[in-house]
This record gives sequence, C-alpha cells and structure tokens, in this order.
Amino acid sequence: MENTKYAIGIDLGGTFIKFALVSEAGEILFSSKLSIGSSAKREDILETMHKAIQLTLESASKNGVSVSGIGIGSPGVCCDGIVVGGADNLDRWADLNLSKIYSEAYNLPVLIDNDANVMGLGEAVFGAAQDCTDVIFLTVGTGIGGAIVADGKLYGGYKNRGTEMGHVTIDHKGIDCNCGGRGCLEAYASTNALIAQYAQRSGKNEDDINGHYIVEKFLEGEAAAVECMQEHTDYLGHGIAGFINTFAPQKVVIGGGISEAGQFYIDMIKKSALGYAMPDCAANTDVVGATLGNQAGCLGAASLIFRNC
Repeated sequence: MENTKYAIGIDLGGTFIKFALVSEAGEILFSSKLSIGSSAKREDILETMHKAIQLTLESASKNGVSVSGIGIGSPGVCCDGIVVGGADNLDRWADLNLSKIYSEAYNLPVLIDNDANVMGLGEAVFGAAQDCTDVIFLTVGTGIGGAIVADGKLYGGYKNRGTEMGHVTIDHKGIDCNCGGRGCLEAYASTNALIAQYAQRSGKNEDDINGHYIVEKFLEGEAAAVECMQEHTDYLGHGIAGFINTFAPQKVVIGGGISEAGQFYIDMIKKSALGYAMPDCAANTDVVGATLGNQAGCLGAASLIFRNC
C-alpha cells in the first residue's frame, strides 16, 4: 500500500458535500456526505468542507495511508484554483480561492474544477469510458452539464471558461434559456424541460411530476409520455450529433438521474445522435450510460490529483 497514491475527492453540490478517500486504482476506502442545506452561507459551506477534509484525513490515518492531495469539484467557472463565478445556487460563491484556502490549511496540493468536468473525468478514468482518450460527457438533470476529455485530458477552453454543453443553440428562434441566451439545448432537453413539456401535453400539474414518473408512463405506453420522451431524446440527439461532428469522441457518456431509467433510454439517444451525426465523424463513436452514479464526482475530483501531482 505504501506505493499506492491516495487523494481526497470532494464533490460540492447545492445541498450536500460528498467526499471520499480514493486510491489511484479507483478504490474508495472511505466515503461520506455532509448536509449544507439549501440556503447555507458561504462561511458555513467553507467550514463544512473543512470538516469533510478533516474526517477524510482521520480515515486515511486509521488506514495507515498518506494523502497526496485534495481534489474539489465545485459548481461554477473554476480557473487556477479560483471559483470565478457562475454558481448561482451557492451564497457568494465567486472570486473564491479554494485552492489557497485549503492548501494553506492542510499543507497539501489542492486542485479544483467545475463539478460536471470532474464527473466526466471520473467516468473517463474509472467508469464507462476508462479505455478512451477522447470522451464527451453529458449529465441530464435540472439543466444539462458536460465535460470534454480530449487526448486524455480535460478540455475547458481558454481560462477554463468553456464546455457549457447545455448552452449550444439548437433553435436560434427558440425559447429563452436561463443563461440569457435563446434556443439552448438545456431549454429543450433537460429533465426540467421534459417535465414542462409533459405537463402541458397531459394536462397534469407540473409539481406532481418528475422524470421517473414520465419514464413509468412511457413504459406503460401512455401517448403523452411516449411523445415527450421521443421528442426529449431527439433533442438530445441533435445536440450530441453536433458534439460528435466537432470532436469525434470514442464515447459519449450520458449521466444524470434520468439516465438510470434503463438501457432503452440510452438506446433512444444513441439512435437519434448517430442518425444526425456525419457518418465519417461518428465512425468510432459509441453512446453509453454512465456507470459511477453518485461516486463520479468524488472519483473525478481525486483524479485531478492523480493526473496532475
């Protein structure tokens, strides 16, 4: 064990902090989570992250291993260890040098990146695309997040401000998006969009519906659910086809809660995406479901350390 590297992986969400002690082989020696609630102050979130790190260091000590560094996946735009902005669901989560705060506190390297980026990295290193160098990752939920792994490395564009996969335009005269744009993939193909479309067609109350309910009705053959799921996966296919034509990935990995509905869901997206993509660009591409589930963020965050320290 003395020749094996270990790292702390932290996945910061809107209401919970998940954290784990991870080996470079992807073994999780310890994992847990702490609640931050839905309206925590910035100072409380930082303190809870301290507690998460301390608990994981205590576990490392009990297991007789040393920690090589701390990787953090955070909402927002992250560059050079700093959360620049873009994390609207967390209190004053901007201009925040997480790397400096925690590296000074624990005398360890601390690397941070966007939460969707580290989830994608986790799937590329330990999950559904671990045999690949070029990967597109999409997480379909309240919105649509994503990550690009190119030539084995996370690609974020200049100053790591890119890869907002949910905000490519699929209808230039389309509906308004929360980002301020119009006709974005997220506005049409997120789970929230699916719920809104289904509520409109079925006449049911939007507050009583979630993605799993629509999947259940789809499997029962309900007309409104079938139409909405076909439209939803078709929109996703259009967006993914553009990513395939641009990056020619070996795998497109689909994550998020609704991706766990079953293989039929992935198959519907795959049929749509490969049907719209240029055949020569898609010649080596497969569309698959994510495999790491809730551990993707912690594993990917730890991978930042294994790959860069």
